[in-house]
Amino acid sequence: MAVEDVIKLVKEVATEVIPDNIAFTDVKVESSNVVLYTPNVEIFSENNEVIRTLAQKVRKRIIIKADPSVRKPIISAKQKLLEVLPEEAEVVEVKFDEINGDVIIEAVNPGRAIGKHGSVLNQVRREIGWNPIVIRSAPMESKTLKEIRNYMLGDKIGEERKKFLTKVGKKVFRDTIEGEQYVRVTALGGYREVGRSCHLLMTKDSKVLIDCGFNPGNDKEPSPFLSAPEVTPLEGIDAVVLTHAHLDHSALLPMLFVYGYDGPIYCTPPTRELASLLQMDYIKIQNAEGNRVPYNTEHIRHAIRNTITINYGDTTDISPDLKLTFHNSGHILGSAAAHFHVGDGLYNLVFSGDIKFENTWLFDRAVNNFPRLEALIMESTYGGYNDFQPAREEGTRNLTEIINRTVEKKGKILIPVFAVGRSQEVMLVLEKAYSDGKLKDMPVYLDGMIWEATALHSAYPEYLNNNLRNKIYQNQDNPFRSEIFNKVENSEMRQEICGRDEPAIVLATSGMVNGGPVMEYLRHWAPDSNNTMVFVGYQAAGTMGQRLQQGASEIHLHDRDNGGMVPVKVNMNLE
Repeated sequence: MAVEDVIKLVKEVATEVIPDNIAFTDVKVESSNVVLYTPNVEIFSENNEVIRTLAQKVRKRIIIKADPSVRKPIISAKQKLLEVLPEEAEVVEVKFDEINGDVIIEAVNPGRAIGKHGSVLNQVRREIGWNPIVIRSAPMESKTLKEIRNYMLGDKIGEERKKFLTKVGKKVFRDTIEGEQYVRVTALGGYREVGRSCHLLMTKDSKVLIDCGFNPGNDKEPSPFLSAPEVTPLEGIDAVVLTHAHLDHSALLPMLFVYGYDGPIYCTPPTRELASLLQMDYIKIQNAEGNRVPYNTEHIRHAIRNTITINYGDTTDISPDLKLTFHNSGHILGSAAAHFHVGDGLYNLVFSGDIKFENTWLFDRAVNNFPRLEALIMESTYGGYNDFQPAREEGTRNLTEIINRTVEKKGKILIPVFAVGRSQEVMLVLEKAYSDGKLKDMPVYLDGMIWEATALHSAYPEYLNNNLRNKIYQNQDNPFRSEIFNKVENSEMRQEICGRDEPAIVLATSGMVNGGPVMEYLRHWAPDSNNTMVFVGYQAAGTMGQRLQQGASEIHLHDRDNGGMVPVKVNMNLE
């Protein structure tokens, strides 16, 4: 159905179901949402059933916004807003988006700002005529989150974003092509390898790219097969779906905008923030190692501008014949299994992304109950016959014993970790071990993007498991804010830590020891047999991490001071 037909249908049905005392002045389509503007927003606020009936009849998500003519001026609107919002909400900041008619309310307790069944938000709409959007204030300051939120609220970006969403809406709601229906999946990377995960989902009417990562252990073929004839030109791709933020799934996503793509990216809200954080770090590390990067920071910003976030369980039209629903995959913050509903009941398939099939320190297990499913495409990194993962209790005990043995020798412990996911799990294990008295008092240093990624975890407690979520909600006993954790602020502090004699634990990126601050600690600590490196994550073929795991007695590391490579003896214990 073309966008003009959607608008016509909404107007016709709205005339039937909306009472005579409620007027509407305009109907617009923004991405997959239908926005209905009305001067009677206060009456609409008291008639949620009308909106629900309208949405059910047209089978579209309906958003009600006040006509610009009835919005209060910003100064008086803000004053009234602060009168309406309860003190218990602990409002931190209020910002007005004049382009879209939204008021963004940042609060420590979002539930209080929303009210029971949205009662407070409805009152806000009635009183000031602006559309309220409540976001959680992060208990740990996140530079990434703050920058993205401020960037998206800029006037210039607001205008571009509005035009972009209108353009997406026209592509989503367009007439379909006559002919036989089909579903085709093309593997573009990530098969018989770990890295460069990428799929192309094709139907009669649509082309959707799922993930676009790089292979950290393959310098010759690090990127997916984006030159495949069914992929090019990139302008023909309807949408990109990102299952999670790890670089083997997201690193090359900004590169698509270099080569002509200008469509939407669909992911969960935390994935948007984490992906941009890791992509910025990817540029930094690759440049430091003297490697070419196929995009720059402007392309990351372009990707952010074009991102449409979807929460778990929400179903969204992303093309004329594709609906998308995200489900928790239990892997990292915001990671999702992507469930595609093709056509009008033609076919259902799920791309699992990376999954955890049991509860972890951070997340609930992956969702595996789907209403209907014809095909499941599932990752199998640890799917081999002899592959196994130790139970949480066993892993915790092993790590604690390794640390204590090293401390007895006055050694230092280096743990290479991914900034997102594994680092936070290790933090929780260490914090509990300290709390239980199983580890001696010593500093734990977090280097690389770990601190920032952890702050983002605190900003999205609704994506964590119940136990951790409640601790963060109550703002007490937040394990991520434990006094044992210390942020490495700069290279000078890193050098000072490397030269210390007393025992210490360092968590540093990158997780596969192929760049990042972990290399500096490795260069200083590898020759000393009293020190220990503990591997807590997968080491892909071709990475320095795998070479060390396989017993390399000498490695060559990049000398940032003089250039070139320097040999380093490996005498430290490897666990």
